[in-house]
Amino acid sequence: MKRGFYTIMAAQFFSSLADNALFVAAVELLRTSGAPEWQRAALVPMFALFYVVLAPFVGAFADALPKGQVMFLSNAVKVVGCMLMLLGAHPLLAYAVVGLGAAAYSPAKYGILTELLPASQLVRANGWIEGLTIASIILGVLLGGQLVGPNLSHWLLLFDFPFIETGVDTPAESAIATLIVVYALAAWFNTRIPHTGVEMRALRQHAEHGVLRSALALLPDFWDCNRRLWRDKLGQITLATTTLFWGVGGNLKFIVLAWAAVALGYDTSQASTLTGVVALGTAIGAVVASLHMRLDHATRVLPMGIGMGVMLVLIIFIHQVGVAVPYLILLGALGGGLVVPMNALLQHRGHRLMGAGRSIAVQNFNEQASILGLGVFYSLALKLGLSVFGAIMVFGVAVAGMMWFIQRWHAYNCRHYGPELEHLLRLARQEIHH
Repeated sequence: MKRGFYTIMAAQFFSSLADNALFVAAVELLRTSGAPEWQRAALVPMFALFYVVLAPFVGAFADALPKGQVMFLSNAVKVVGCMLMLLGAHPLLAYAVVGLGAAAYSPAKYGILTELLPASQLVRANGWIEGLTIASIILGVLLGGQLVGPNLSHWLLLFDFPFIETGVDTPAESAIATLIVVYALAAWFNTRIPHTGVEMRALRQHAEHGVLRSALALLPDFWDCNRRLWRDKLGQITLATTTLFWGVGGNLKFIVLAWAAVALGYDTSQASTLTGVVALGTAIGAVVASLHMRLDHATRVLPMGIGMGVMLVLIIFIHQVGVAVPYLILLGALGGGLVVPMNALLQHRGHRLMGAGRSIAVQNFNEQASILGLGVFYSLALKLGLSVFGAIMVFGVAVAGMMWFIQRWHAYNCRHYGPELEHLLRLARQEIHH
């Protein structure tokens, strides 16, 4: 791997670490301010909302500037969100600003991989970035919990600048102030990312119509990119698979919490450790896939998605933690083994069709929409009177069914568009050999 790759990994790790710790701090800030519980739950959709709303714009933005610079600006936006929280803005609005920064950051962090590395290293690189992301999720939640806890927050609140009134008076505020430093560290790593030499794709210029018209002019380009990926015989399969995976993964932490409460009698604190077990399994699966899976063989992992759905159904029969832990590790490993090669192939096709930044923006739009859609589906199942076990079973059957449909879809493409698929895979193999 090139040296710049490890700089990207460091920047991604600290930025994601701060994102996940900030979620815990924001929840604590709302709780201690007496906000209703629905507002704490609303933090997740507020964060995901801008991934969907800004998808037509952030991809083009990521392709118009050096991606290290885009990542730096995105972290600066996250710092602004933290400052707004400390200055008294509503935490939901301030957290939405952080989500705005994250939405702009994602196309750049993935897109730069295709600019910096050859196709033969994309699967391995995705294994690294997904593994570090999982690690940052686990460590970030733990860091956030410690920062708002009584021991560490006591020492943080004792620290103050001479002759300066900071206004940081609560554990949640001290945690947010500390995380600004972490974001600043990630931004420093962003400044060390080398320029890849790839030609930038300028944003459309419509100066005579003003900024708003210029922004709206990006919408047809985004929908065209979205349509091109969905029509590409490899892109449509990889996009459908990664979209479904992240839709499941985004809701799995809530499902595991609900299942652990009913099946094991765990409280929220105990159950949250099991979400970390799933994340650990995902990291293991991602690393194994990055070491052993070739880019042009990525579609062979599709049955793993069906296995995930089946395992979600069977989890309702587990009532012992000794069985649950290895089971959840295996569930996570199936997900990690599925998403890494499919994500790499999607990046490869997207980079060739429209540019890395636009491709990742399309991917983010579909994946975040899937998170919202599957979340509504699961919540509706509960609202209609199903038990936790019943809702999980319906959810798992739906996931397995959708993955079976994607697998049959790919088989149909192979039968009717065999020469085209072979040509696309031949292009992938040629890039690997070069």
